[in-house]
Amino acid sequence: MKYVYLILIVASALSSCTTSQPSKDEKPPEIPVIRIKSSKTIFKNQKVAEIQALKNVELRSRIRGFLDEILIDEGQEVRKGQPLFRLTSPEYSAELTKAYASLEKSKAEEQAACLEVERVQILVSRNVVAKTEVVLAESKARIAIAAVAESEAEVKNAKAFLSYATILAPFDGVINRIPLKIGSLINEGDLLTSISDITSIYAYFHMPEAEYLKYLQAKIKGESDTDKEHVHLDLVDGSEYNHVGVIETVASEFNGSTGAIAFRAKFPNPAKLLKHGSSGTIKLETELDKAILIPQKAVLEIQDKNYVLLVDPGNVLKMTPIEVGQRSGTYYLIKAGLSEGDRIVLEGVQVLREGNIINPMEKIY
Repeated sequence: MKYVYLILIVASALSSCTTSQPSKDEKPPEIPVIRIKSSKTIFKNQKVAEIQALKNVELRSRIRGFLDEILIDEGQEVRKGQPLFRLTSPEYSAELTKAYASLEKSKAEEQAACLEVERVQILVSRNVVAKTEVVLAESKARIAIAAVAESEAEVKNAKAFLSYATILAPFDGVINRIPLKIGSLINEGDLLTSISDITSIYAYFHMPEAEYLKYLQAKIKGESDTDKEHVHLDLVDGSEYNHVGVIETVASEFNGSTGAIAFRAKFPNPAKLLKHGSSGTIKLETELDKAILIPQKAVLEIQDKNYVLLVDPGNVLKMTPIEVGQRSGTYYLIKAGLSEGDRIVLEGVQVLREGNIINPMEKIY
């Protein structure tokens, strides 16, 4: 009796595991289905973008000295040629004074040498000294003239180094962080700040080789023009940037490690909202002639593979593998596995099974 009871339990468990099918008197369940159709679709492709300023330059000291004045503040807009910092450099001030002194000495020696030439020429004309004395005097005069030119160059060089004590803005832009304070000892090459021109910005993004080839083919056919192709930018908070950008350039080679190629788009930035080093999402619009899109809720994912429940002419369900592409809102772009005219289950894919018979209720999507 004990064994009979065990057999009945096992039989009951096995019967509960089998797929339930409607009896002859039971009607198949009404299940929403959709009929696959292809259409011309504008597909929005999203790419992570790195935002950079038109110009972003580090300002470093070219001389050694003490930071005497900071004439601007962090985040301030400045004009080209505007003084930003002033350094005190006694060494270069002394070098300039020394160069001026050397110049005055050279000029005095030049004057004396020229007078000596005139004196010797008078003596030669009176046959007091030999003509070779004139040649010697003229040689000394040329040496003195060269010494003056050398001293003038030293003065110019000392002035140039001393002028580096005042750091000027190289272009119109916005000042970034200033890490040093007044009184700091500055060595040659120390970073003072950086300046960015963000009147417009560059957005760099990458495209895989397969997508790039499609993009290039569309361009060759005349459906796309790199110089005029407009793109949109989403900010990190999800909002759309209110200015449209233009793709300007494409890199000349693919990245060997990622297999992608870099694009550069330019966006106007009149309100200075976008900053150097920020990020966003580029939205590309690609027109597909015969695209098949299906709702995501019609797709069943099992072990990283995607399936749909195909409805055959007898209304019997068949689990069919598909290859999906990118998402467009709540839809998948289908790359392979479905053809125009096929019917698939729209809702209930999680509870239905292959072989179930249904009463299809066709929906429009």
